[in-house]
This record gives sequence, structure tokens and C-alpha cells, in this order.
Amino acid sequence: MPTSHTAASETETTSAEPAAEAGQTQQPPRGRPDPARQRWLSVLAKSPREELEALAPDSLHSLTWRSLRAPEIGTLMLRGRTGGDGAAFNLGETTVTRCSLEVEHAGQSLIGHGYVLGRDKRHAQLVALLDALLQHPQQREALETCVVAPLEAMQDARRRRQARKAAATKVNFFTLVRGDD
Repeated sequence: MPTSHTAASETETTSAEPAAEAGQTQQPPRGRPDPARQRWLSVLAKSPREELEALAPDSLHSLTWRSLRAPEIGTLMLRGRTGGDGAAFNLGETTVTRCSLEVEHAGQSLIGHGYVLGRDKRHAQLVALLDALLQHPQQREALETCVVAPLEAMQDARRRRQARKAAATKVNFFTLVRGDD
């Protein structure tokens, strides 16, 4: 796939003001992961498709986009460590669906990616669409509030409920110490 590059002219001056003051959102340097994006991708990928569809804005269905990588199903090797920090070993394989697409929105071309456990192609596509829109500065706050935050709250509630169920089955063992004869 061809890529386009913009060359800076030799007479170009650099601004001392940060990008945020110039009305732009600050992006991490190229090649460095964006913690905010890592967070929303994690939340979107771990949410059931039904919850994504229920919270996704109606405008999502009217977007113009093209597939860079159509949803496809594959396998991924899961790695584990003994004791959490010991030697790594292959735990097993799991099914993963991935999708990459390009969205045209508000005069910008945005690329979104979606990786989800399982074989749900629509789920991966929804994650990729939302990922692309969340990268647009004018859409991010609204989507964070209406989609990502509620999904994160639902996941936290599920985790707490599961922890309570596990705590209810906890058995406390104790040892009686007998005196030496």
C-alpha cells in the first residue's frame, strides 16, 4: 500500500508553543503507544458486542469507511509464566478476530483497528470504527462519555460481582498446634 510523506521545507520555523495551545490534541511521539488509546481499545475489546451496539452512536452506521483489512479470524498463542514471573511457556491457542479500516470523518482520514477474542467479525468491526472515531479530537470526549466510560463501569461491576462470588466460597483453613509430649 503506498504511503504519503510530507517533507518539511528548510525555511520552516518551529513553534515554541505546545500543540495543545495551538488548538490540537497532543499525540505521543510516533512509535510510542498512546495510553488513552490503549485504555479505550482494551475496554472496547473486552465488552460484549451487544453492549457496544447498544451504546454506539446512531451516526456510526452512516459513516463512510473502507476496509484496510476485512474482518478475519485467526489464532493466537497464549503465553504464561509459572508463578507469574517465572519462565515463559505456551499455555495454548485462542481464536481472535481482527479488522482494520479507514474512516472519512470531518475532512480527516482516520485508521482504526479492532482485535477481539472469539469469532465475531461484527464485534471487531465495531471496535475498529469506534477506535477510528475516538482518535478524532472533536469526537473523543463525547464517545469517552457515552460509550467508553459506561462500558468500563459495566466491566468493573462484573469484576466486583465475580470477586464477591469467589469470596463467598473461600474456605479458611487453620491448624491447631498441639504441644510436644
